[in-house]
Amino acid sequence: MSIKDEFIKSTQSLLDFCDYPAVKYKILFQLLDRSYYCEELNLLRKDFLYSDIVDELYREQNRNGSWGYRLQSKDYTAKDKFPTSLVGINRCLYIGLTIDDREILQMSYYYLEDFLRGTNHEKLHDKNERDVPWQTATICNAIEAIKPYNELCDRAYREWLYIAERTFSGGEYSFERERDAQHEVFWTKEDRLVPLQFELLLKRRENIPPALENAMLHHYGEHAYYHGHFWRDCPAKLPDSFVYKQTRRWMHSFNYINNFRGSSFYLSKSVDWLLENRNTDGLWDWGTQAKDPWGYFGYFSTSRNYNHNRVIDCSMEILSFLKKYIDNNSQQERFGHNKEKA
Repeated sequence: MSIKDEFIKSTQSLLDFCDYPAVKYKILFQLLDRSYYCEELNLLRKDFLYSDIVDELYREQNRNGSWGYRLQSKDYTAKDKFPTSLVGINRCLYIGLTIDDREILQMSYYYLEDFLRGTNHEKLHDKNERDVPWQTATICNAIEAIKPYNELCDRAYREWLYIAERTFSGGEYSFERERDAQHEVFWTKEDRLVPLQFELLLKRRENIPPALENAMLHHYGEHAYYHGHFWRDCPAKLPDSFVYKQTRRWMHSFNYINNFRGSSFYLSKSVDWLLENRNTDGLWDWGTQAKDPWGYFGYFSTSRNYNHNRVIDCSMEILSFLKKYIDNNSQQERFGHNKEKA
């Protein structure tokens, strides 16, 4: 059975396992690619838009379209459910909200645009020469995720495309070429660089030549393969049980590599491992974790303390990963299985 067939089988298992409208809505809309205006989604939409998790986002959102006190923060001790605006925005996008749903993302969209217009009362960090271009790219990445092709993001996009083309102009990564390009574009002087914003570039993927994306895959994928949270700690033999304390960190590396087309070069055996570790219901359960394995936003219940909710949240995380994996490897036989890596 192909990976796509296995994916559809597990997706159907999750539909049968859970009657919660938000779960069914995301599965149909984001995993099975139903049209926004199809009858199934139209019937579910009201229950979804007024479910507890959407009401929570609506209730906690500030009047200016933000959440918490800042756009983003490095305070990882924050206990608020939505400690920053990016957390709230990511949650909206993860559960399947669009810019047309209850004006939640529309308000956030205006909030983000105000940064680029210079009219937002909240100011960007400016402690070093890398802060502003880095935060600008982060804002544009969020804007493009909500509604792509905003003209306010055109300049930042062109700058990063130029930097990427210079960086990989020889078909391989060059720190010297990237440094020179960033110094030219941002007028910076230090050797420390802003991380290349490939996620923003891939928001308008049609502008990225296949050779450039392939070069980025092998540079960043190779780095994650050997030095990422998953690969560095990966045992020679993957654990027999999916319930394992490092799973959350591994999923971070899986998702990082999976941004690129051709990700199967590094992830094919990891995908096999995920599929082999389904439970008897055809779903997944990470089991008890020392920390929240889904981050701030990757959940579908107001309480994650129950086994039922944990299975739903974990299964949705893995199915979302598999959906992107299939999309990014659809041109390769069996979605690009390659046994030399992972």
